[in-house]
Amino acid sequence: MWPIVSFCVFLFLTSWLFALVEIHIEGPHGWATSLPTWRVQNRITRIFYGGKPLTGYHLYVQLFVLLMSHAPLLIGVHPPTWAGEARVLSFFILFWILEDWLWFVLNPAYGIRKFRKEHVWWHAKDWWWIMPRDYWIFLPVGIWLLVISL
Repeated sequence: MWPIVSFCVFLFLTSWLFALVEIHIEGPHGWATSLPTWRVQNRITRIFYGGKPLTGYHLYVQLFVLLMSHAPLLIGVHPPTWAGEARVLSFFILFWILEDWLWFVLNPAYGIRKFRKEHVWWHAKDWWWIMPRDYWIFLPVGIWLLVISL
């Protein structure tokens, strides 16, 4: 029981803090629209980013979080195992879903009431019912990876 509780508490705290960092960086301009960063949009980015352009900002931030999520395995705190890798990937996936949602909830320019496709151009194309398609696809994957890692 404790591994799940500690995982969830750590996931929430890190997602909350990173959402606040991104709110300070992006302000009301989601998906790095006002940041001085490069953008690429092609077939590959349509598949992996749901029609949104890949930005340098997002690529480097995502790679940083992926590497930092692996830190306990890579610096010898825990021996690398398949279960450990599943838990790291679960954390990585669930972190980005929760962080993205918290970006809206905590952002004074949005709030929970504006978490709708008509207010969020970068999720609007692939919005399914009450949330973006990516949440529907990756939330079960992240939970499944967590369950198999226990």
